Amino acid sequence: MTPDPVAARVAWYYYEGNLTQQQIADRLGLTRLRVNRMLAQARADGSVQVQVNLPLAGCVALESALAARYGLQDAAVVPDVPDYAERQRVVGEAAGDMLDRLLQDGQPVGVGWGRTLRASLPRVRPRAHAAAWVVSLMGGLTRGSGTNTFEVSTRLAETLGAECWYLAAPIYCPSEASRDALLTHAGLAAVMKRARGVQVALVSCGDFSAQSLLAATPTVAEHLAELQAAGAVGDLLGTFLDAAGTPVAHPLNRRVMALPPADLAGVPGSILASGGLNKAPVIRAILRAGYVRRLVTDEAVAQALMEDA
Repeated sequence: MTPDPVAARVAWYYYEGNLTQQQIADRLGLTRLRVNRMLAQARADGSVQVQVNLPLAGCVALESALAARYGLQDAAVVPDVPDYAERQRVVGEAAGDMLDRLLQDGQPVGVGWGRTLRASLPRVRPRAHAAAWVVSLMGGLTRGSGTNTFEVSTRLAETLGAECWYLAAPIYCPSEASRDALLTHAGLAAVMKRARGVQVALVSCGDFSAQSLLAATPTVAEHLAELQAAGAVGDLLGTFLDAAGTPVAHPLNRRVMALPPADLAGVPGSILASGGLNKAPVIRAILRAGYVRRLVTDEAVAQALMEDA
């Protein structure tokens, strides 16, 4: 039996997107009564259990198209939701599912930061991977919010039963010289060596909008105009990139304490998880440059990426 694509979308919006029945009816041009009946039928026939088990044909088609267009090994596209925080959650959960499928004992795993990555962690099944280890791929902030690189990497390591290594430095050093000096520290040099050796990496990216955690930090905020004038469209692991994915010529890129994008490109199990049309330019830049091999995003961004093609 061919799944009803409308029923699939109704179920996804209700159970995964946290929309009300009236919001779904308004969004899809249905009556609330019809939405209610579709949800009841989905529960009755087993289509909806813990997760929605109906394929979203439009999203599946976009996944295949993105993989072909950008040379990706895998792509996951979730339906777009209007609330920004909810969009980060659903993209993050899909990224957690993808990460969960990749993980094997003995693998070194690298992780970035952000709300999307935090949302991915509950979807990674607890296991005992004593031979694996987790490393933060970028320096952190001086205060915690649950999204800091130290917090995200710690929680992932606890889930895997693995050791955790921290790049215990600020994301941006005061100067290029101070960054170089810090990297002579034996402990930090060892962590950077581990970061370069990861086999799986889960990262996100940032833009210059009000939703960006990195752009809101004082260090970056005072340089926003300069970065944009230099052609930057956003960042990957704290390195600011232009539309082609090339790091821009700006002092912050020489002060960043993180794995360089060029090194991320060599990680076989790399995943970029990011959504929202505000992120489309930097996501496109990252894919053009070939820095990652897997993408998790939302439907609106996927469509924008394909229209660009």
